[in-house]
Amino acid sequence: MKIIAITGASSGIGEATARLLAGRGMKVVLAARRVDRIEALAAELGGDAIATDVTRRADVQALVDRTVERHGRLDALFSNAGVAMVAPLDEQTADDWDEMIDVNLRGFLHGIAAALPVFRRQQAGHFITTVSTSGLRIVPTQVVYAGTKNAVRTICEGLRQEAGPHLRVTAISPGYVRTELVDKNLARMPAAQAAQMRENMERLAISPDAIARAVLYAMEQPADVDVGEIVIRPTAQS
Repeated sequence: MKIIAITGASSGIGEATARLLAGRGMKVVLAARRVDRIEALAAELGGDAIATDVTRRADVQALVDRTVERHGRLDALFSNAGVAMVAPLDEQTADDWDEMIDVNLRGFLHGIAAALPVFRRQQAGHFITTVSTSGLRIVPTQVVYAGTKNAVRTICEGLRQEAGPHLRVTAISPGYVRTELVDKNLARMPAAQAAQMRENMERLAISPDAIARAVLYAMEQPADVDVGEIVIRPTAQS
């Protein structure tokens, strides 16, 4: 039975992945700031829930340490927690930028710092990370978000090259997915713009289940097969 820790597990891609992997017999360790949600989900799936703010290195270290203490190992870390601010640069604040850097980039690095020594000792382990197609096609209103995701993509590739023959590294870049990622933006937008974004979400976005299946695909490969990068987007997305 594989043991996987999932950050950002309280909704969206994290929740969908937890449900799919638990259904395939894996033990899921759910991490998020919204403790009530992950505790309810863990009870439903027979997994564990550990309150985790990925911007705090000690929280991520505790997530990995407690997982290993309870289960004897950690087979995969899915670094999925993320935030996005969608707006022109001159409508964003430095606090908005700090939040994206702290969650998307530093939070991801905290996962590497915590899990890499464990994977080295085990001589096995899989880093899986949610990146974004926003880092592949740069568009206005997503500039800083894209910058954080491009940094994550670069580090994933460097980590893959340094990982050696026993560790695997998979970067998954979703396109438009039906999640709560942009909900914070909607409250700050003019009504017409927010309505347009909601319409686009309903018309274009794919289910988080699609990304969960990509995670499962990467994990189910033989140990000597490393799926380095998966890009998955709506067929209708430009």
